[in-house]
Amino acid sequence: MRGVGLRAIGVSILILLNARIVQADTVLDWNAIALKTTAAAPFNPPVESRNLAIVHAAMFDAVNSIVGEFRPYAVEFSAPEGASPDAAAAAAAHFALVKLYAAQQAMLDDAYAASLASIPNGSAKTDGIAVGEAVATQILALRATDGAAAAIIAPYTPGSQPGDWIPTLPAFRPALDPGWGTVQPFFLREASQFRPAPPPALDSPRYTRDFNEIKEIGSATSSTRTQDQTDLARFWISTAPQNWNPAARQVAIAQGLTLSQNARAFALLNLAGADAFIASWDAKFTYNQWRPVTAIRAANTTGNPDTIADPGWTPLLITPPFPDYIAGHATYGGAAEEVLEHVFGRHPGVVMKLTSATAPGVIETYTTFDEIAEGVVDARVLGGIHWRTSCLRGRRVGQQVGGFAVRHFLKPKSNDFDDE
Repeated sequence: MRGVGLRAIGVSILILLNARIVQADTVLDWNAIALKTTAAAPFNPPVESRNLAIVHAAMFDAVNSIVGEFRPYAVEFSAPEGASPDAAAAAAAHFALVKLYAAQQAMLDDAYAASLASIPNGSAKTDGIAVGEAVATQILALRATDGAAAAIIAPYTPGSQPGDWIPTLPAFRPALDPGWGTVQPFFLREASQFRPAPPPALDSPRYTRDFNEIKEIGSATSSTRTQDQTDLARFWISTAPQNWNPAARQVAIAQGLTLSQNARAFALLNLAGADAFIASWDAKFTYNQWRPVTAIRAANTTGNPDTIADPGWTPLLITPPFPDYIAGHATYGGAAEEVLEHVFGRHPGVVMKLTSATAPGVIETYTTFDEIAEGVVDARVLGGIHWRTSCLRGRRVGQQVGGFAVRHFLKPKSNDFDDE
């Protein structure tokens, strides 16, 4: 179910949920701070997802080094007895974010001071800070050679045949992060582990259905798209982490997760989300499929008599600058869906009210993670920027990424069997 016309409400330290004011814990607070930090940086969904994964891996391993409830992600620090896990979480997040977003250090320092002020002074606090900073240092060092910097500037030449991606209007920007599919994953063995089959052929019935659907409902001037559908499309212009993390925070508070459990939940979400983008970019730059705006304007070049060209067609949304197949938003959504159902259950018992900076005044309301993932698929089609098959197969790849993550990583130490 969905509602419109309500003013967006930011979710940060305090959340109004089920008519009660509930205070978030340190992990949830720094999740919100991290999202504020990445939102203020230049638009780059793969880079955002990687950096959020680093921050949450650092928080998880720092808290877990003290609490010891789960198997570590990468670092198991020998923490002094009695060290504060809250101080460790805040220190790990702050240290990592300052290294990744040095231009925002003043804001991050203020948030850190406020966070530490709520923790009593003493050896527990100072020991926790030491653990957090030591773990964050090691996580950052592990990712320093993951190939991200080279991936952003990797050489790429668009194709010239029907079906090939080329830069799209209005800005005709070059491909974003063309080498991102070569970045070292956080959980996956390799980026291509769940690579899908090629996109539909230009003369196939599936391609024809995708073409005619998006040509009608994804047009800037569509007469069949409703206002609610337009709102949904604009809602998901915001990057995937900016929408999925607040949903997870609402459920985490409602279900009363502990600090350690939240550290694990948000590490699983953000590390699997980062791998979803890596897997998506692997497919994008393997298949190099053109975007709808290119395809619809050049349909007379494909030899498919059932796809009619419209040289003046424009989508509702501005097309992002990278190939279509598979859809990155939908891939992240599939991974988030799988992780959050594992953590919170298929029916979490919470009405999630989500807002988006890209759809002011709109609240999208959901009761399951499956509903959110379905909404992402529809939103990309309604916006005229992704074929439905790209979204459906992206969601499936994401589900495979998320399923792999929860089966093999950050498992309770009390679990006596190992299914890796």
